[in-house]
Amino acid sequence: MANSSQSLRRAALLVSAIAVLGLTTTACDNGSGTVSSPQTQSGTAAPAGGDASADGSGTPASTSGGTDTATGSNSTSSGSATSSGSGGTSTNTGTASSTRCHTSELKAKVGANDPGAGQENFPIVLTNSSGRTCTVRGYPGAAFLNASGTQLGDDPQRQSGSATTVTLKPGQSAWAGLSFSNPEVSGAKTATASWLAVTPPDEQDSLHVKWTAGAVPLSGNSSTVRLTVLSAGTGS
Repeated sequence: MANSSQSLRRAALLVSAIAVLGLTTTACDNGSGTVSSPQTQSGTAAPAGGDASADGSGTPASTSGGTDTATGSNSTSSGSATSSGSGGTSTNTGTASSTRCHTSELKAKVGANDPGAGQENFPIVLTNSSGRTCTVRGYPGAAFLNASGTQLGDDPQRQSGSATTVTLKPGQSAWAGLSFSNPEVSGAKTATASWLAVTPPDEQDSLHVKWTAGAVPLSGNSSTVRLTVLSAGTGS
Protein backbone atom coordinates (compact mmCIF):
# COMPACT_ATOMS: atom_id res chain seq x y z
CA MET A 1 0.00 0.00 0.00
CA ALA A 2 2.85 2.38 0.83
CA ASN A 3 4.38 1.88 -2.59
CA SER A 4 1.00 2.47 -4.21
CA SER A 5 0.49 5.75 -2.30
CA GLN A 6 3.96 7.00 -3.26
CA SER A 7 3.31 6.20 -6.92
CA LEU A 8 0.03 8.13 -6.88
CA ARG A 9 1.74 11.17 -5.21
CA ARG A 10 4.55 11.20 -7.81
CA ALA A 11 2.01 11.00 -10.65
CA ALA A 12 0.04 13.94 -9.22
CA LEU A 13 3.22 16.07 -8.88
CA LEU A 14 4.20 15.24 -12.48
CA VAL A 15 0.78 16.30 -13.80
CA SER A 16 1.01 19.62 -11.86
CA ALA A 17 4.46 20.35 -13.22
CA ILE A 18 3.34 19.72 -16.78
CA ALA A 19 0.34 22.06 -16.30
CA VAL A 20 2.53 24.88 -14.94
CA LEU A 21 5.00 24.49 -17.80
CA GLY A 22 2.16 24.71 -20.30
CA LEU A 23 0.88 27.96 -18.81
CA THR A 24 4.37 29.55 -18.87
CA THR A 25 4.93 28.63 -22.50
CA THR A 26 1.56 30.05 -23.51
CA ALA A 27 2.26 33.44 -21.82
CA CYS A 28 5.70 33.95 -23.39
CA ASP A 29 5.38 32.32 -26.80
CA ASN A 30 5.17 34.83 -29.64
CA GLY A 31 3.58 32.35 -31.98
CA SER A 32 6.79 31.31 -33.69
CA GLY A 33 8.10 29.19 -30.93
CA THR A 34 10.55 31.85 -29.76
CA VAL A 35 10.13 33.77 -26.51
CA SER A 36 9.92 37.51 -27.25
CA SER A 37 11.63 40.30 -25.31
CA PRO A 38 9.96 43.76 -24.85
CA GLN A 39 10.11 45.89 -28.04
CA THR A 40 10.97 49.63 -28.19
CA GLN A 41 9.34 51.62 -31.01
CA SER A 42 11.68 54.04 -32.76
CA GLY A 43 10.60 57.55 -33.83
CA THR A 44 10.16 61.09 -32.55
CA ALA A 45 7.25 62.18 -30.44
CA ALA A 46 4.92 64.60 -32.19
CA PRO A 47 4.87 68.13 -30.76
CA ALA A 48 1.90 69.38 -28.83
CA GLY A 49 -0.66 71.29 -30.82
CA GLY A 50 -0.24 75.05 -31.10
CA ASP A 51 -0.06 78.01 -33.46
CA ALA A 52 1.11 76.70 -36.83
CA SER A 53 2.54 80.09 -37.70
CA ALA A 54 4.63 80.39 -34.53
CA ASP A 55 7.79 79.62 -36.45
CA GLY A 56 6.86 81.83 -39.43
CA SER A 57 6.02 78.85 -41.64
CA GLY A 58 2.26 79.25 -41.49
CA THR A 59 -0.02 81.67 -43.23
CA PRO A 60 -0.10 85.00 -41.42
CA ALA A 61 -3.40 86.32 -40.19
CA SER A 62 -5.18 88.50 -42.69
CA THR A 63 -5.38 92.21 -42.00
CA SER A 64 -7.54 94.96 -43.34
CA GLY A 65 -6.09 96.87 -46.25
CA GLY A 66 -5.22 100.55 -46.20
CA THR A 67 -3.40 103.26 -48.07
CA ASP A 68 -0.14 102.14 -46.52
CA THR A 69 -0.35 98.55 -47.76
CA ALA A 70 2.50 97.68 -50.10
CA THR A 71 1.50 96.85 -53.64
CA GLY A 72 2.90 93.68 -55.11
CA SER A 73 4.06 92.20 -51.82
CA ASN A 74 6.17 89.03 -51.88
CA SER A 75 7.48 89.86 -55.33
CA THR A 76 11.19 89.72 -55.88
CA SER A 77 12.74 92.97 -57.00
CA SER A 78 14.53 92.93 -60.31
CA GLY A 79 16.92 95.48 -58.87
CA SER A 80 19.79 94.76 -56.54
CA ALA A 81 18.26 96.00 -53.30
CA THR A 82 19.81 94.07 -50.42
CA SER A 83 19.03 93.79 -46.75
CA SER A 84 21.09 92.91 -43.74
CA GLY A 85 20.59 92.27 -40.08
CA SER A 86 24.23 92.84 -39.14
CA GLY A 87 25.84 94.95 -41.84
CA GLY A 88 26.42 92.19 -44.41
CA THR A 89 24.30 91.11 -47.34
CA SER A 90 21.66 88.50 -46.55
CA THR A 91 21.94 85.04 -48.06
CA ASN A 92 18.80 83.67 -46.39
CA THR A 93 20.31 80.24 -45.66
CA GLY A 94 17.46 79.23 -43.41
CA THR A 95 19.53 79.36 -40.22
CA ALA A 96 18.10 82.65 -38.97
CA SER A 97 16.07 82.71 -35.79
CA SER A 98 12.45 81.65 -36.14
CA THR A 99 11.40 84.89 -34.45
CA ARG A 100 12.50 86.99 -37.45
CA CYS A 101 9.77 88.82 -39.35
CA HIS A 102 9.46 87.39 -42.85
CA THR A 103 8.47 89.44 -45.88
CA SER A 104 5.08 87.73 -46.05
CA GLU A 105 4.34 88.92 -42.51
CA LEU A 106 5.03 92.59 -43.14
CA LYS A 107 3.53 95.47 -45.04
CA ALA A 108 5.50 98.56 -46.05
CA LYS A 109 4.85 102.20 -46.71
CA VAL A 110 6.83 105.39 -47.29
CA GLY A 111 5.94 108.16 -44.88
CA ALA A 112 5.69 111.86 -45.56
CA ASN A 113 8.79 113.80 -46.60
CA ASP A 114 10.46 115.89 -43.91
CA PRO A 115 12.77 118.13 -45.96
CA GLY A 116 15.57 120.19 -44.50
CA ALA A 117 18.85 121.82 -45.55
CA GLY A 118 18.44 120.67 -49.14
CA GLN A 119 17.76 117.09 -48.05
CA GLU A 120 14.73 114.94 -48.73
CA ASN A 121 13.99 112.65 -45.80
CA PHE A 122 11.46 109.82 -45.88
CA PRO A 123 10.66 107.15 -43.29
CA ILE A 124 10.36 103.62 -44.64
CA VAL A 125 7.88 101.91 -42.32
CA LEU A 126 7.54 98.15 -41.87
CA THR A 127 4.44 96.98 -39.98
CA ASN A 128 3.82 93.51 -38.60
CA SER A 129 0.65 92.33 -40.36
CA SER A 130 0.82 88.76 -39.06
CA GLY A 131 -0.83 87.22 -36.04
CA ARG A 132 2.42 86.56 -34.19
CA THR A 133 5.16 88.60 -32.55
CA CYS A 134 8.36 88.79 -34.62
CA THR A 135 11.56 90.84 -34.78
CA VAL A 136 13.55 92.97 -37.20
CA ARG A 137 17.15 94.09 -36.83
CA GLY A 138 19.55 96.14 -38.91
CA TYR A 139 19.18 97.69 -42.35
CA PRO A 140 16.40 97.06 -44.82
CA GLY A 141 17.18 96.95 -48.51
CA ALA A 142 15.81 99.67 -50.80
CA ALA A 143 15.89 100.37 -54.52
CA PHE A 144 14.03 102.75 -56.80
CA LEU A 145 12.39 101.00 -59.75
CA ASN A 146 10.88 102.28 -62.97
CA ALA A 147 7.54 101.10 -64.31
CA SER A 148 9.21 98.05 -65.85
CA GLY A 149 10.79 97.02 -62.56
CA THR A 150 14.35 98.03 -63.51
CA GLN A 151 16.45 99.55 -60.76
CA LEU A 152 17.28 103.24 -61.04
CA GLY A 153 20.61 104.37 -59.64
CA ASP A 154 22.88 102.65 -57.16
CA ASP A 155 22.01 100.85 -53.96
CA PRO A 156 21.69 103.24 -51.00
CA GLN A 157 24.66 103.72 -48.72
CA ARG A 158 24.22 102.76 -45.08
CA GLN A 159 24.66 105.45 -42.49
CA SER A 160 26.59 104.29 -39.45
CA GLY A 161 24.43 103.35 -36.51
CA SER A 162 23.98 100.73 -33.82
CA ALA A 163 21.57 97.99 -34.83
CA THR A 164 19.11 96.90 -32.18
CA THR A 165 16.54 94.13 -32.26
CA VAL A 166 13.07 95.63 -32.59
CA THR A 167 10.26 93.39 -31.36
CA LEU A 168 7.01 93.88 -33.25
CA LYS A 169 3.74 92.66 -31.85
CA PRO A 170 0.92 92.35 -34.41
CA GLY A 171 0.21 95.84 -35.75
CA GLN A 172 3.42 97.42 -34.47
CA SER A 173 5.97 99.13 -36.74
CA ALA A 174 9.65 99.86 -37.22
CA TRP A 175 11.15 102.46 -39.53
CA ALA A 176 14.38 103.34 -41.31
CA GLY A 177 15.31 106.73 -42.75
CA LEU A 178 15.76 107.15 -46.51
CA SER A 179 17.41 110.43 -47.53
CA PHE A 180 19.03 112.11 -50.52
CA SER A 181 19.93 115.61 -51.65
CA ASN A 182 17.23 117.49 -53.50
CA PRO A 183 18.19 117.10 -57.17
CA GLU A 184 17.31 120.73 -57.86
CA VAL A 185 19.90 121.73 -55.28
CA SER A 186 22.54 119.12 -56.07
CA GLY A 187 22.15 119.26 -59.84
CA ALA A 188 22.19 115.46 -60.01
CA LYS A 189 20.70 113.65 -62.96
CA THR A 190 17.25 112.33 -62.15
CA ALA A 191 14.74 109.72 -63.23
CA THR A 192 11.08 109.06 -62.59
CA ALA A 193 10.56 106.17 -60.19
CA SER A 194 7.35 104.18 -60.05
CA TRP A 195 8.18 101.95 -57.11
CA LEU A 196 10.43 101.65 -54.09
CA ALA A 197 11.41 98.03 -53.49
CA VAL A 198 11.82 97.44 -49.76
CA THR A 199 13.47 94.25 -48.51
CA PRO A 200 13.17 93.44 -44.79
CA PRO A 201 16.41 92.52 -42.96
CA ASP A 202 17.74 89.04 -43.73
CA GLU A 203 15.04 88.42 -46.34
CA GLN A 204 15.28 88.08 -50.12
CA ASP A 205 11.71 88.85 -51.19
CA SER A 206 10.78 92.52 -51.39
CA LEU A 207 7.69 94.65 -50.96
CA HIS A 208 6.92 97.16 -53.72
CA VAL A 209 5.63 100.50 -52.49
CA LYS A 210 4.21 103.03 -54.96
CA TRP A 211 6.58 106.01 -55.23
CA THR A 212 4.75 109.33 -55.58
CA ALA A 213 7.36 111.75 -54.21
CA GLY A 214 8.80 112.96 -57.52
CA ALA A 215 12.12 112.55 -59.29
CA VAL A 216 14.90 110.54 -57.70
CA PRO A 217 18.66 111.03 -58.20
CA LEU A 218 20.75 108.77 -60.37
CA SER A 219 24.48 108.15 -60.14
CA GLY A 220 26.50 111.33 -60.08
CA ASN A 221 27.85 113.99 -57.77
CA SER A 222 25.76 114.63 -54.66
CA SER A 223 23.25 111.95 -55.69
CA THR A 224 23.90 109.49 -52.88
CA VAL A 225 20.85 107.88 -51.33
CA ARG A 226 21.30 106.87 -47.69
CA LEU A 227 19.60 104.47 -45.29
CA THR A 228 19.58 104.23 -41.50
CA VAL A 229 19.10 101.17 -39.30
CA LEU A 230 15.61 100.23 -38.21
CA SER A 231 14.16 101.74 -35.05
CA ALA A 232 10.86 101.20 -33.27
CA GLY A 233 7.94 103.38 -34.36
CA THR A 234 6.88 105.03 -37.58
CA GLY A 235 9.39 107.89 -37.77
CA SER A 236 6.70 110.56 -37.60
